[in-house]
Amino acid sequence: MSDTVKLIYEGKEYEYPVIESTIGDKGIDISKLRQETGLITLDIGLKNTGATKSKITYLDGNLGQLYYRGYPIEQIAEKSTFTEVMYLLLKSELPTEEQLNKFENDIKKNSLVSEEMKYILKGFPRSAHPMGVLSTLTSALTAFNPHAVNVKSEIDLYNASTLLLGKFPVLCAWTYRLKLGLPLNYSDNSLDYPHNFYQMMFKIPTDKFETDEVIVDAINKLLILHADHEQNCSASTVRMVGSAHTGLFASISAGVSALWGPLHGGANQAVIEMLEMIKDDGGDLQKWVDKAKSKDDSFRLMGFGHRIYRNFDPRAKVIKKVADNVFEKLGIHDETLEIAKKLENVALNDPYFVEKKLYPNVDFYSGIIYRALGIPTEMFTVMFALGRLPGWISQWKEMRLNGEPINRPRQIYVGNHKRDYISISERK
Repeated sequence: MSDTVKLIYEGKEYEYPVIESTIGDKGIDISKLRQETGLITLDIGLKNTGATKSKITYLDGNLGQLYYRGYPIEQIAEKSTFTEVMYLLLKSELPTEEQLNKFENDIKKNSLVSEEMKYILKGFPRSAHPMGVLSTLTSALTAFNPHAVNVKSEIDLYNASTLLLGKFPVLCAWTYRLKLGLPLNYSDNSLDYPHNFYQMMFKIPTDKFETDEVIVDAINKLLILHADHEQNCSASTVRMVGSAHTGLFASISAGVSALWGPLHGGANQAVIEMLEMIKDDGGDLQKWVDKAKSKDDSFRLMGFGHRIYRNFDPRAKVIKKVADNVFEKLGIHDETLEIAKKLENVALNDPYFVEKKLYPNVDFYSGIIYRALGIPTEMFTVMFALGRLPGWISQWKEMRLNGEPINRPRQIYVGNHKRDYISISERK
């Protein structure tokens, strides 16, 4: 017999089953709580609430563990490609060589974006934030693909997934080219996913284009590390919007908007903005480190520690090596990045940071890598969105296949009691 949790309320006893997990947190099934007791739970921010049962991603913040479909992120980042990771998240298992080749080819077949999408893109000024542009373009895909996805058809789900995986990197690259006022590049189907994205981003028509494998490897690993991260704000948004049976493209567009927030996907942008602030203040790093240590100062270092990981972010261990490779290869001399390197050294060695486990996280390293590659700060979250896309699709697909009901959280009302309307002439 499974464990239960007992609740005593107004002299009555109620029992609720404990839901077992493969690994990690167990849960209490309170789906009948309101029906039986008239009570609801209050969990502002949903930090203690499980909204679904998922087989996609597992993380343990205390131990610093992150698994995609059971595979540790360290192994995946070292041995896999982003295309293989996309297949794993979507299909639950690592592909055979034949399956991977078909998957990659099916994505490439969908990489051509309608020319009419350019009219939407050109409607934005260069000053528009790339995430606003990307969200709009993603939602606009619905107009060019109006048929709803039949979630009961594995073929329909697969075709919709590969269509979005094929077109989304083009949209991401186009938002970058718009920002810089550059001509738009098209997909090159002779290239794999990261190489193709690299050329769409950086190829200049007047110059001979040469591929830098260190940069392509950095892009590949960054996309892998961002591919999914359990029930975070944007993944939960995709699932909630999709629970209304909203289409895949519109649900993903909502996820893009959620990711835009500075407390979520915008964190790596905040890292660079902090570093530039320190530089503009004269570059006195110790001054800002002391402010971060002070209990009486509200200043906090961006990119250090993590609200989920109470130990070292496992993704940061991987991406630190990538950052070192990029800096060594490019030989960059940038005052802002020099401050970043010094700050990293402080965080890894200063007893205060070590004791409080305020280690550099994935946002810190991804931010300085993108900066080193010459990507504008406002584009950082677009890069994040490209990596997160297969996770969002997988979350949406799982939610629909599970037959989950439309999300409808409850509230505890603390406003006025019922009161009668007063005509305007009688109000004081």
